[in-house]
Amino acid sequence: MKHTERSSHPVKSEINVTPMIDVLLVLLIIFMVISPSLSVGLDSQIPQSSSEVIRPNPERIDESIVISMKGDLSIQINQEPIPVHELQDRLHEILKSRTDRSVFLQADSDLPFEAVAVTIDGARSAGADRIGLLTDKLAPANL
Repeated sequence: MKHTERSSHPVKSEINVTPMIDVLLVLLIIFMVISPSLSVGLDSQIPQSSSEVIRPNPERIDESIVISMKGDLSIQINQEPIPVHELQDRLHEILKSRTDRSVFLQADSDLPFEAVAVTIDGARSAGADRIGLLTDKLAPANL
């Protein structure tokens, strides 16, 4: 009978983490590829500058719907005060008889973004197709 000697090397009880790292890298690559297609946001159109001066049409100004939000969260539609909870219903009544469903929103700069976003969502739910944001004229930046 042949005598076998034991190896002089002790038994290692370490976990081999190489397969786990491979799996994690594959998952990381999959999430990096999928995540850009899952982004959710508001569509926006950036105004294009032009050298010509556009004169407002007085008839067109009367047709515009302007929602104004003040610092105390009060809301007006074309200078008419509206309770916040009636905004969507009132806007729906105005928009149902119009072909142009554009709405402009003018909000105080001190308002939190969430309040403005809720108003935009309400206008969209009331039937507004396009929502424009009105701002005060900004001073040119010193570059």
